[in-house]
Amino acid sequence: MDAEGLRVDRAEALRYLGYEGQDMDADLERRFDEAVAACERDLRARCVHAVFPVDPVRSDADRVTLAGCGLVLEGRDIARHLDGACEAALMACTLGAESERALRLRAATSPTDALLYDAAASALVEAAADAEEARIVSDAAARGLRANFRFSPGFGDLPLAVQPAFLAALDAPRRIGLSVTSANLLVPAKSVTAVVGLFAGEPPAGSARSTCASCGLAESCPLRSQGRTCHG
Repeated sequence: MDAEGLRVDRAEALRYLGYEGQDMDADLERRFDEAVAACERDLRARCVHAVFPVDPVRSDADRVTLAGCGLVLEGRDIARHLDGACEAALMACTLGAESERALRLRAATSPTDALLYDAAASALVEAAADAEEARIVSDAAARGLRANFRFSPGFGDLPLAVQPAFLAALDAPRRIGLSVTSANLLVPAKSVTAVVGLFAGEPPAGSARSTCASCGLAESCPLRSQGRTCHG
């Protein structure tokens, strides 16, 4: 699905830049505005999601296996996130190759403009992921199911190594042009993959929002240093 009409969350883009209320001169503010406008004007997010049943027989406290695609999500954190879920929605969003080209062009002419554009594009793909997550939650509600928040490979102890199988389960390379490198990094870089748990009743206590205290990356998390978390 193509996501149009998305807006850059300017405050989030500024957080990516490490902005904490410092004075911004008129020229830098103008260039930031131009980067935001260029992203909103030129980039179109493409998103896809699919829902798979959780296989309770082949799932345990260390992994979750999804029926219908054979995907295994390894780790205690994702097992807790999906504890009691009857289904899991896999989702992927990308800003496409145009975001890569635009960033390379700016990097060749102005490191500052490239940095500003990079932050604006990061905020835009997060907006696309928010919109796709909202669609998942709405579709689930129409079927009488409750949803928790999205949880991405690389968060907690869910390894990035799951990315190739994750994209294959969604047929993402063909459907939205999203692939992965040998180091399990998404290409294009301005992309997001995530899992949302779907429940027949209320999600288990603690599942509606995760806690940083239980995350293995809590001490080194770059999001926490910005006053943010991976779940909102």
